[in-house]
Amino acid sequence: MASFASLGYVRARIADVDAWRTFAFDTIGFAEGSGPNAESIYLRVDEHTYRLELVPGERDEVIAVGWQVADRRSLELVRETLEKAGIGVSTLSLAEAANRHVEEAISFVDPSGFTIEVFHGPLLDHTPVVGKFGNRFVTGDLGLGHVVLPVRDIEEARRFYTEVLGFASRGSFRVGPPEHPIWIRFMGVNPRHHSLALIPGSRPDGPGIVHIMVEVDALDDVGRALDRVNKAGYHLSSTLGRHTNDKMISFYVRTPGGWDLEFGCEGMLVGDDYVAEEMTADSYWGHEWARG
Repeated sequence: MASFASLGYVRARIADVDAWRTFAFDTIGFAEGSGPNAESIYLRVDEHTYRLELVPGERDEVIAVGWQVADRRSLELVRETLEKAGIGVSTLSLAEAANRHVEEAISFVDPSGFTIEVFHGPLLDHTPVVGKFGNRFVTGDLGLGHVVLPVRDIEEARRFYTEVLGFASRGSFRVGPPEHPIWIRFMGVNPRHHSLALIPGSRPDGPGIVHIMVEVDALDDVGRALDRVNKAGYHLSSTLGRHTNDKMISFYVRTPGGWDLEFGCEGMLVGDDYVAEEMTADSYWGHEWARG
């Protein structure tokens, strides 16, 4: 079975470039990355030249979610696995791969309609990561963080990611009435508790991302970021709290793209012996959700 290393990057289309620059660099504290598209905003958090590429466009929407594998052989295993499952796979040209700052990549559409890119050999930038506020992000082998996607058929999506692609089940959270329960599913590919979560929903008019989580290594940086978000008047989607599943202390803020950014610290790491569990509460404390 194919083996994935981490969530490598997310590429999204954005409608308001200026608003994103203010939010990303002057409020959150991302470092400015680099890439071939002069119009894109590249957000950097570590030695990868970028982890988020924001491409100017008419509407806010996810373009692709990029997953990293170890090497060419691992990439070929992913291709073989997908083809055996009847999933069409395309190979990115050398120019397309270079545009993503990776050595090789393939692309496919998952059962929920999301474009997924799988790559190896990311281009690295060994200069210091310098954001405006000195946040030190927790990435490296753990990847960007996690992404939450809305899916029409959550059990179909769960089966695809766990049974076809081999993502590890990292538990669930039950929602809905007892007679018709629906589960939010959490999945991992490395010691980060989850790199992917699937939530019931659709995206006919939405950006296709529920939220992206980024982690920093100090609680004080979370608090300072929360102060900046409040001072700047951004919509706080959720107050500060600690989650029950990954133990993350975080808050959620609405980005200019219409999806949320979870900004947190102290995320739990798990091993191969981790036993998936069903949560009965989202958080131990806090995380009071705002409407809208």
